[in-house]
Amino acid sequence: MIKGISHITFVVRDLKRTSDLFKEVLDAEEVYDSGDESHSLYPEKFFLIGGQWIAVMQAEEIVKRTYHHVAFEVNVADFEMYKDRIEKAGLEIRPSRTRISGEGMSIYFYDYDHNLFELHAGTLQERLKSYQKGEA
Repeated sequence: MIKGISHITFVVRDLKRTSDLFKEVLDAEEVYDSGDESHSLYPEKFFLIGGQWIAVMQAEEIVKRTYHHVAFEVNVADFEMYKDRIEKAGLEIRPSRTRISGEGMSIYFYDYDHNLFELHAGTLQERLKSYQKGEA
């Protein structure tokens, strides 16, 4: 039986730059740094963001941008704060997709290595309810 998400892994070109991004924009807590003793495929760091384990590995080859992403739950009241942080970090904000009433608001942004993040105000239950209603 699946209990939930164990961890999410991102592959980046510059581990320090992404570490700074996670800490400054997403309030991440760094809990591990492989340093010179990599136990995995690449040098890596582990973070906790909102209680979720996030792994970041450094590699030279990065693919182009896709819609693959991770979404972190935030409060609507904090949107402007996060938007300011993202802009100050020099990151690209992607336009949000079309939404129906009740889905919740989102900010999408790319990190330095084409990973897409979403900051989302809403729950799965709210989204399913809005989809059942077929609201426009």
